[in-house]
Amino acid sequence: MVIALAIMAFVWPNARLEPRELPVGVAGPPNATAQLAQRLGAHEGAFDVTAYPTESAARAAIEERDIYGAFVLTPDGPKVLTASAASPVVAQLLTAAAAENAAPGAKPVVDDVVAAPEEDPRGSALGSSMLPLALAGVIAGAGVTLLGLRGARAVVALVGAASGIGLVGAAITDSWLGILGGGWWVEAGAFALTALAGSAAVAGLAAVLGAPGIGLGAMLNVFLGNPFSGVTSAPEMLPEPVGALGQWLPVGSGAQLLRSVAFFDGNAASGPVLTLSVWTLAGLSLVLFGGRWNRGRRGGTSVAAGADGAIEAQPALREEPTAGR
Repeated sequence: MVIALAIMAFVWPNARLEPRELPVGVAGPPNATAQLAQRLGAHEGAFDVTAYPTESAARAAIEERDIYGAFVLTPDGPKVLTASAASPVVAQLLTAAAAENAAPGAKPVVDDVVAAPEEDPRGSALGSSMLPLALAGVIAGAGVTLLGLRGARAVVALVGAASGIGLVGAAITDSWLGILGGGWWVEAGAFALTALAGSAAVAGLAAVLGAPGIGLGAMLNVFLGNPFSGVTSAPEMLPEPVGALGQWLPVGSGAQLLRSVAFFDGNAASGPVLTLSVWTLAGLSLVLFGGRWNRGRRGGTSVAAGADGAIEAQPALREEPTAGR
């Protein structure tokens, strides 16, 4: 059953890829753009169309990650603006849609405003990097739990492991493979924050639930978080509500953060940073206080603080019968 659910989680979203309220723009003369927007709207639920007065305004919206691309009507003919760095799949989709909606004999000009790096034009390497990142977070969280680290020691270990993951991730993807194009340290920070959010969630759930918490954390990070992230296509291409749900999980928000800092100068990074921070703070809080709550509710034990600040359960004192009574 578990294997069947895992296969379904990974295969089903990719088998149902199609645009669902995909943010795009149209630019040009008002009358012409209104007609184009109407034609795009004929694909019910496929596009969320925003009109822009000029091509430069549409370009700015793409660079700020408000839209994935735009259809521009110029005196020289139709043009489509794409951003393969945001999603090569969507860039191909918009190019095909522009050709479909162009006048007979007209071939749209394609302008890749924010292009994917030459080393990873299809985004496959970036997409492949998220599964090892999710696994690294699970391993770090499970390792801290199985080593018996508690309290502040566990928090330090989780932060240290995430920092190492971030440095290694940036070294491989940027320095070696060259598939990222942003600031090295910022990219390392994005990797580290994503790993910390995942590992803190695993360790926090384990502090409260015990061993089953590790399994639940692995499910959130790997079996749901990775296929629901939309990193290989786009969240708006996944079936509902999978695309939206994936952006609330560490891997999905981490993938969006990495794209923002690597290709878009940090634009639209605040939302993913907030999501990852919430997971991190919630997980670390459970690590610090979850053990106290878990032990305190057990019968026959009393709660005491160890010398290292960890919360330890001590056997409750029992009054021994006095001889001769």
